[in-house]
Amino acid sequence: MPNTVTAGIDVGSGAVKAVVMEFADGTPRLLSQVSSRIRKRDIADVVNEVMNQATAAAGVAAIDYVATTGEGEDIAFATGHFYGMTTHARGALFLEPAATAVLDAGALHARAVAMDPRGKVLNYKMTSQCASGSGQFLENIARYLGVSQAEIGPLSLQADRPEKCSGICAVLAETDVINMVSRGVSTPNILRGIHESMSGRFARLLRSLEHGPVIFMSGGLAGDVGLVKALEDEFAALKAPAGPPPRIATHPDSIFAGAVGAAIWGEFRHRKLGGAEPAWKVA
Repeated sequence: MPNTVTAGIDVGSGAVKAVVMEFADGTPRLLSQVSSRIRKRDIADVVNEVMNQATAAAGVAAIDYVATTGEGEDIAFATGHFYGMTTHARGALFLEPAATAVLDAGALHARAVAMDPRGKVLNYKMTSQCASGSGQFLENIARYLGVSQAEIGPLSLQADRPEKCSGICAVLAETDVINMVSRGVSTPNILRGIHESMSGRFARLLRSLEHGPVIFMSGGLAGDVGLVKALEDEFAALKAPAGPPPRIATHPDSIFAGAVGAAIWGEFRHRKLGGAEPAWKVA
């Protein structure tokens, strides 16, 4: 039986992520992964761009099943669409097989998902619509402070006297930051304070469901080492009679967890359908 090749496309609020995966006897292998920021571009153009780049990098002639997730429900060439909580759960398990929950921290919101070892969603919770716990909020603050996104995490780790800002409202939080700057609070202490505020919010989200011993971080904020450390410290500070704090796991491909999960579910759907004609052929 020939190998199956699927693509997963995760259309987020800030970026489009695409992966191509090959399945030999049901065993998945990641062939390529591509991400591109949307900014103010047409989403359809960004989707076509990352799809072409991902298939070229994978070196495949055709894609058997194109699976979408996130806001990718209207992609014309897609074979099927899957809910984000199921794709992030399955993608998290591919990247970290020990994961018992996933925290998807993206550009506009965060969600926590608890799942079983097969990727079945057991429970999930989402943050409110306020952006104070989002990647876009953190990016705006960094721009105001004059630091790049890559500098946020390392600078936060240098803090010695962090000052927390409002975790309730993005507008109030930004006002807090302006006041901190006027008082001469250092950039590392401001960023660590923001990370502590965000991690407190994320920890409450995760504690509202049975998260288990290993929490996998997906989404754009998973690469922020300062935020990961703040979340680890938040759980370590809790008085948990049930045992040690959970391990916060990340992966270099954390941002692609949703796309990976979509590609894996796409292979499952393709197999159940008996193998239809390829959905995408490389020109």
